Amino acid sequence: MNDKVYRSELTPLDFLERAASIFPRKTAVIHGRRRYTYSELLERSHRLTNGLRSAGLGEHDRVAFLAPNIPAMLEAHYGVPAAGCVLVAINTRLSSQEIGYILEHSGSKKLFVDRELVPLLEPLDTTRLDVIEIADTGSLEDDPYERFLQSASPEPPPRVLADEEESISMNYTSGTTGRPKGVVYSHRGAYLNALGEVLATTLTADSVYLWTLPMFHCNGWCFTWAVTAVGGTHVCLRHIDADSVWDLFELEGITHYNGAPTVQIMLVNSDRARRLDREVTVTIAGAPPSPTLLATLRELNFKPVHVYGLTETYGPTTVTEWHEEWEGLSLDEQATWMATQGQGYVTSDLVRVVDEEGKDIARDGETMGEVVMRGNIVMKEYHDDPEATTEAFRHGWFHSGDLAVWHPDGYVELRDRAKDIIISGGENISTIEVEQAVARHPAVLECAVIAIPHEKWGERPKAFVTLKPGAAATQEEIIEHCRDDMAHFKCPDAVEFGDLPKTSTGKVQKYVLREREWAGRDRRVN
Repeated sequence: MNDKVYRSELTPLDFLERAASIFPRKTAVIHGRRRYTYSELLERSHRLTNGLRSAGLGEHDRVAFLAPNIPAMLEAHYGVPAAGCVLVAINTRLSSQEIGYILEHSGSKKLFVDRELVPLLEPLDTTRLDVIEIADTGSLEDDPYERFLQSASPEPPPRVLADEEESISMNYTSGTTGRPKGVVYSHRGAYLNALGEVLATTLTADSVYLWTLPMFHCNGWCFTWAVTAVGGTHVCLRHIDADSVWDLFELEGITHYNGAPTVQIMLVNSDRARRLDREVTVTIAGAPPSPTLLATLRELNFKPVHVYGLTETYGPTTVTEWHEEWEGLSLDEQATWMATQGQGYVTSDLVRVVDEEGKDIARDGETMGEVVMRGNIVMKEYHDDPEATTEAFRHGWFHSGDLAVWHPDGYVELRDRAKDIIISGGENISTIEVEQAVARHPAVLECAVIAIPHEKWGERPKAFVTLKPGAAATQEEIIEHCRDDMAHFKCPDAVEFGDLPKTSTGKVQKYVLREREWAGRDRRVN
């Protein structure tokens, strides 16, 4: 035990101990007809911890979970690190080959896998792994995971955390530009980011949180720990669809949920969409939401909280705090300000926007630079990749690769990924600005804009558009709509209609579109 009376090591595992002490009979987890109280959730996590230790696992061993948003996945966020192990939550939508790479690269020794996802393991050699299936039935008869828990002791395991900077989890990046990297989180960082989420989204003991965001994504943006920190209720959801979400808003009294803009677009365009009787807080990240989307959410009585971050920053690290002076603005004007990325969480350092030499750019809302971060909620490292870690941490800051302007009030506004800037005839064009203009067309569901080669101008924008169900629009109509909204040189030269390629977390895979448009060329700039 630490002999310093004035200090304890920070770990989000303590949130569950506290919640079970204060709210032992309160419902902690809802999963269909199943209900677990906080005392039951604590006991189940104790059993998972003791089961892992009985299996010979301990300090810094990696334990992988391949499962949707089910109680077992939530329990893993407490039971695995309490054993001194590191949780590797794997993206359920990856291919077998990608899953195999993560299992190998992370050095995972044990794998818990949902029964529905077992076929993904069939092409892999898992002989070195101890694999336990999760049937997600809660029944001892046909659920190996439940039998594993019941075979272990329910007694509180001895505390093994010696240093808050020890690793708690490893999350893999999307890998859209190469092999995914293993981003290592610490107990300290997870604790502080979880508290940052509580403050940014006003979670309380009365909160009922719906798991629309995958728990495998940055440990659910650390909401796996944040909701528990306040003694709120977790509502699990195996599969997300608009009807189920709208049903649960009423059935379970949902107060909060999170998701990328693509999730919000699906919900607001559902046939079930209607203005809610009471306000529901929705936290949005993953891509900059258009002012059009933000305005629509507010009209439906959602309270949008716009946050920004990366896997390397435990998920969200900045928030667009509401300003009193915005009250007198129109919904569209308010939404335009809300679409900025804001500034750092209370538990983070303020972010900066810098030039290529790492110096601050002008705060004029026009000059572009790269967003950089440091402090409590920046990753420890990339697992087994010191060169990538050193490069990411150059100048003593984490370099995001995101381009932004810096406003006089200190807020940053994302304009692009560095690789997505379109340089046309010497003029820089922000693909996000063009995307937001296209998204304002009433027939457009969502869109992505990339640079395509052009003989005269070098590069020109092309828009890829998914239309709303039953809606119709032509290329000419979309382009003319943009011409009414922005400088003509920024407008797309071409529009292609169809579904957009996406990662499992809802980010559009622009590299897939670029590869197609730039096929046969040695370079992706012109």
